[in-house]
Amino acid sequence: MSVAKPLMPGATLGVMGGGQLGRMFVHAAQAMGYATAVLDADPTSPAGLVSHHHLLAAYTDTAALAELTRVADAVTTEFENVPAPALRVLAESRPVAPGADAVAICQDRAAEKAHFGRAGVPCAPYAVIDSEAALSAVDEALLPGILKTATLGYDGKGQARVTDRAELTSAWQRLGKARCVLEQLLPLQRELSVIVARGADGQAITFPVQQNLHRDGILAVTQVPAPDVPSALGDEAARCAKVIAASMGYVGVLCVEFFVVADAAGALHLVANEMAPRPHNSGHYTIDACDVSQFELQVRCMASLPLVSPRLHSPAVMLNLLGDLWFVAGEAEARTPRWAEVLALPGAHLHLYGKTDARPGRKMGHLTFTGATPEDTRALALKACALLGLPGF
Repeated sequence: MSVAKPLMPGATLGVMGGGQLGRMFVHAAQAMGYATAVLDADPTSPAGLVSHHHLLAAYTDTAALAELTRVADAVTTEFENVPAPALRVLAESRPVAPGADAVAICQDRAAEKAHFGRAGVPCAPYAVIDSEAALSAVDEALLPGILKTATLGYDGKGQARVTDRAELTSAWQRLGKARCVLEQLLPLQRELSVIVARGADGQAITFPVQQNLHRDGILAVTQVPAPDVPSALGDEAARCAKVIAASMGYVGVLCVEFFVVADAAGALHLVANEMAPRPHNSGHYTIDACDVSQFELQVRCMASLPLVSPRLHSPAVMLNLLGDLWFVAGEAEARTPRWAEVLALPGAHLHLYGKTDARPGRKMGHLTFTGATPEDTRALALKACALLGLPGF
């Protein structure tokens, strides 16, 4: 269902999911004068704690979905694994952006890769493994590769690197013989992402290309402008992201992640990796470094407000803050990281997500540095890494 006319401030915007992405969406919506409603079963969910309404229920709870349509004038999602059928129920009476069909594609790696192909955007060679027969039929050219569950895996979960058929068979069995995708392992030069916002009228805009560094499958560092990405390649990434969004009729904020690979002659090419139907960790810097954030554009998309091209007013480096920072090696008790010293650095912007307990690997917040030049900004971020005990980049 499309919005016939823009929803003005004073309306209520609903969000499925109560994590940190929902929290930052709620902050952006409230800053623009909207009321908010969060549906999430966790009474301490970061978004639920700061929203006007918090519906404590599962995403598929019929009564809660009915209540969300009663209090909210439009609905979005902050979590790619919100069941698509729940979004279809909501869409019967309220505008939902992104729509269930687009979210369903993003929830399934096989469907996602098939969609890249339909959109004319290359991805890594792959095979879908959903049976013993499919396992036996895997082309040797796909090895070594990465085996990933088709659904529910994220941040490096539900995947294994395999070098030969024996390892592939063992890994598939460890993953419970779930439906999986085997991707050929490519010689990666860089990882980058593009945040695209697309309205119901088809207008689409992008943020600057983001260069990313992952550790153990979790985003660790984002740099903007991307220091090692030629401008032509960045332009191509933005074009591909818009094509991918348009080809599934997407409305909302979408992140498309790409690999940069080199061919035999050394020429660089883009390969689509995956996409997220929501704002993305790699776009958190937009809160402090751009004149409009990815979360404000999420509000604008779902409320059918005009989309404006964001302006990067400062170079930025974003550091992901995991729960490991709260623990000194060998100690069981959590301690507070050295925030006072970090915040003494110019251009430091600390964002903590209001999570009640720190655990290793849990996303607790992010730290963005802005500065006059990319070099100055990187130097400040590296000082913060040293203070926090994070590796450099």
